[in-house]
Amino acid sequence: MAVKTKKAVPIGRQAATKKSNTIKLKFDTSWTYAPAPESKSAATINKQYDLFINGEWQKPLSKKYFDTINPANEEKLSEVADANAADVDKAVKAARNAYEKTWKKMPAKERAKYIFRIARIMQEKARELAIIESLDGGKPIKESRDFDVPTAANHFFYYAGWADKLEYAFPNRTTEPLGVAAQIIPWNFPLLMAAWKIAPAIATGNTVVLKSAETTPLTALKLAEIIQEADLPPGVVNIITGAGATGAAMVNHPDVNKIAFTGSTDVGKIIQRSIAGTDKKATLELGGKAANIIFEDAAIDQAVEGVINGIFFNQGHVCCAGSRLYVQESVAKEVIRKLKDRLESLIVGDPMDKNTDIGAINSKSQLDIINKYIGIGKKEGAEMYQSSCRLPGKGFFCRPTLFTNVAQSNRIAQEEIFGPVLAILTFRTEDEVIEKANNSPYGLSAGVWTDKGSKIFNMTKRMKAGVVWANTFNKFDPTSPFGGYKESGFGREGGLHGLLPYLNLKS
Repeated sequence: MAVKTKKAVPIGRQAATKKSNTIKLKFDTSWTYAPAPESKSAATINKQYDLFINGEWQKPLSKKYFDTINPANEEKLSEVADANAADVDKAVKAARNAYEKTWKKMPAKERAKYIFRIARIMQEKARELAIIESLDGGKPIKESRDFDVPTAANHFFYYAGWADKLEYAFPNRTTEPLGVAAQIIPWNFPLLMAAWKIAPAIATGNTVVLKSAETTPLTALKLAEIIQEADLPPGVVNIITGAGATGAAMVNHPDVNKIAFTGSTDVGKIIQRSIAGTDKKATLELGGKAANIIFEDAAIDQAVEGVINGIFFNQGHVCCAGSRLYVQESVAKEVIRKLKDRLESLIVGDPMDKNTDIGAINSKSQLDIINKYIGIGKKEGAEMYQSSCRLPGKGFFCRPTLFTNVAQSNRIAQEEIFGPVLAILTFRTEDEVIEKANNSPYGLSAGVWTDKGSKIFNMTKRMKAGVVWANTFNKFDPTSPFGGYKESGFGREGGLHGLLPYLNLKS
């Protein structure tokens, strides 16, 4: 007997429609969550920030400052110092003095206590750090709160444990620190990038000059306040701000022993050319165009959610974002349908709202790049689908976007976009998808979704990527090394492997 209903009945974010003896589920987007904003009052942002050099806040010799804004509403948050070459020189000299006179002479177990103290203070200030990260960077507060800040603190905890155990990390070898490390971090994970560069460097006895990205300096500067509160000896960690010229001065400084850079492949190549012929060590974590592969035997719903997590929850602002999706032909229609349904349920809006899934694009220039690639995708003949969500009237926002009927040679399948844009391709066999996945100048990360362990091992062995996730995506842990191949850079950060770039090993 047929069952009639007057209207769809909401079940969570779905509606059930009964017709005859069949029940069909479809997403109901006619209602929304009430706003649940995080309070800004728990965070303190100074109107102006100077440079943190030799344990003190010092006015820039350049006498210049620049604004940092909230990308969600384009309002000014603060102004920060613009360091020039003379400021860089002052910071390097402070780091060298601290290295020679204090830090390298200090017993390792004492160094560990300072690093542990930094981690504990970060935990105590976790809410404030998360708020500042979302205000300055545009990422959803739940992303900053649940991932960025705790993972950053965990890196300090982890490397505090290694500080006095290097003889066990490298048996039968004598270790010695390199000296002064110049570290340059990007705008996508400002606090986490600072943590996973600073922590292993100072744990191994080096001193640091770190430069934050010009569009997201505030959590690095808040970390400087934490370092000051932890009473770290002056000059061990120096945190400066500026743009490309500041970074170039750091790379080219003659008294720097080590360069650690995370950013674009183009800038990485410039750094390589700059240090060629010198004895400077380097680790470069550069661009990516990660392949995420779904086989027909995968748990489809789990895989779809993994794809969403891998590219959309972080606005695509991750060098390891799964921006190339390869789906086996037999399940392609099902996967694409479910992805489109899931896109409709994503909430795009205020990063400070705890309901928000996709926050603001970090800057207008980055939004322009994303929109340029969306236009390229359409011109190349790919079929575009975007969420029908409303975008805020102010700020830098982009609808989650996917392209189907994408060719392997299309630019949207080959070039890094760094935004919430997914290119979907299909395949039939393992050999075919391996060839397609490896057909990229990048090799940072990848993902495999399948029910068969043997297939996972076969894929991970043959894929040219630094990290391959199996039945998950974008999972990070301080104990696990991270880094890429080919134009995605070289060297590893995180885990025991993350100690090596900051040490000289002797027999």
